[in-house]
Amino acid sequence: MAEASAKKKIFDFALLRRVFQIAAPYKKKIYLSIFLAILLAIFSPIRPYLIQLTVNKYIKNGLLQMIVDITIIQMVLLLIETGIRFYFSFITAWLGQSVVKDLRVKVYDKILGLNLSQFDKTPIGTLTTRTINDIESINDIFSDGLIPIIGDLLSILSILIVMFWVDWKLALISLSPFPFIIVATYFFKESVNKSFIMVRNAVAALNAFVQEHLTGMAIVQAFAAEEREFTKFKKINREHRNANIKAIFAYSVFFPVVEIILAVSTGLLVWWAATQAMNLSADQALALTGKMISFILYLNLLFRPLRVIADKFNVLQMGMVASERVFKVLDNQDYIKTQGNYAPAQTKGKVDFDKVWFSYVDDKYVLKNIDFNIQPGETVALVGHTGSGKTSIISLLNRLYSIQKGEIKIDDVNINDYSVEALRSKIGIVLQDVFLFSGSVMDNITLRNKDIPYQKVEEAARLIGVHDFIMQLPGGYDYNVMERGSTLSMGQRQLISFIRALLYEPSILVLDEATSSIDTESEQLIQHAIDTLITGRTAIVIAHRLSTIRKADKIIVLDKGEIKEMGTHDELLNLGGFYAKLHSLQFEKQKAAPVQIR
Repeated sequence: MAEASAKKKIFDFALLRRVFQIAAPYKKKIYLSIFLAILLAIFSPIRPYLIQLTVNKYIKNGLLQMIVDITIIQMVLLLIETGIRFYFSFITAWLGQSVVKDLRVKVYDKILGLNLSQFDKTPIGTLTTRTINDIESINDIFSDGLIPIIGDLLSILSILIVMFWVDWKLALISLSPFPFIIVATYFFKESVNKSFIMVRNAVAALNAFVQEHLTGMAIVQAFAAEEREFTKFKKINREHRNANIKAIFAYSVFFPVVEIILAVSTGLLVWWAATQAMNLSADQALALTGKMISFILYLNLLFRPLRVIADKFNVLQMGMVASERVFKVLDNQDYIKTQGNYAPAQTKGKVDFDKVWFSYVDDKYVLKNIDFNIQPGETVALVGHTGSGKTSIISLLNRLYSIQKGEIKIDDVNINDYSVEALRSKIGIVLQDVFLFSGSVMDNITLRNKDIPYQKVEEAARLIGVHDFIMQLPGGYDYNVMERGSTLSMGQRQLISFIRALLYEPSILVLDEATSSIDTESEQLIQHAIDTLITGRTAIVIAHRLSTIRKADKIIVLDKGEIKEMGTHDELLNLGGFYAKLHSLQFEKQKAAPVQIR
């Protein structure tokens, strides 16, 4: 399929036109590069013709000064041509890199705005490849693809025109092996194209394997699976090597074939000239010698672009395939619709779910007719088995996904009427699995927002009792937490996320209970932080341990995406229903002392 697509897309002029539309801001550079390509095509046959002229006229007449003048002219032309060729190469490379820069910004901006469902369906490695590798391949369309191919074809055309103009018979004789190089070029292009696809697939497999296993190295070592995984790596690496060797083999065959055909063309040229010279006068023989010398130069100039044009076609082909993949990301319509522009300075924190239905895939609903309301300042707990829909509810509140039916309101205003930025700035989220970026503690708290002063961060940290813990770290707020916060414990990562949530002073706080898998000391710190955070705010707590939600104003019991019960802790226990069974089941297995939200 990939191969068929590659063959098809090189002739997809609509796709090629779209690629050049991205380069529209640089159209002057495009026109300049095409103009330079035409200049190079004109310059190509001039020097061989001047050599022929020198041999035919000035050597015959012994005009030494004219020979010197022609030589100087050739040197000047050579310098000019070299300068033009350098500038042409620089302009096309600059153009490619400029397009890559702009396109990468567009793609990343698009990825930032995609609905979270796209990240559920698309491997992260795929989007990484689109943003980096595939866009880099589009650069080759400009630097090594279409414009250089146009330049090479123009040079070939101009040389052929001059050869037939000088002596059409000599041109036909010397170009008689030309069909063989066309056939060789075709087979080379096809072979290298297949090899390129194999190499790209092998690289993708190798990158995916290494990335996944470096991330999961702790699991590999913990289960003594090093040897088994190393064997898998060697197999993938061997496939990568074999794919590259096939590409190298095609080059190793093609270039010698081109040299042989060039040698045959030169031999035919010399043979024909030798047979003709026997019947010519001295002046005619000298003229023929001049033609023969110029034609040998013409052939070398002709075969030089032919050696690389097939390779450039493959580069263009791969760039077109890459551009198609990138445009699929840009054309993705599953993005966060930002039609709302309501952005109040403050919100009270009232939350209403009105008969909400939601599914991640088609009509397989994970939330069914969810209907509840939360008054400002209330603490509401969501409980239920894994997969009951707790996390989906908080994701919908934050507009990470779009609902299929019903309505969600904050302060009696539909969340779709809010601007996304304004909505999310009013909702603070602390997840159980805290993600920290590589960088300092300060960077992770402020998310590199330079507008947030150090004093405000320290004030928030002191408010929830975390400042002393941070100052105990080497470097304090400048301590590097490394990738994913690997140098911090789970409890420490949670505490940093609390500061992050408090810093933006949200009116609604969402807590994915964080005290279920940490030590007692950290649990006490986190419980204090929770108490501080929820004071005066609407709080939605996802409860994994029922002992932590006794003081919640309302408990919503979920099962298979539906609300089964709703009420206070005591009310639900007295009801003797679903919650009472969950409570009884959990406390039979758990004897730990309860930690309450106060």
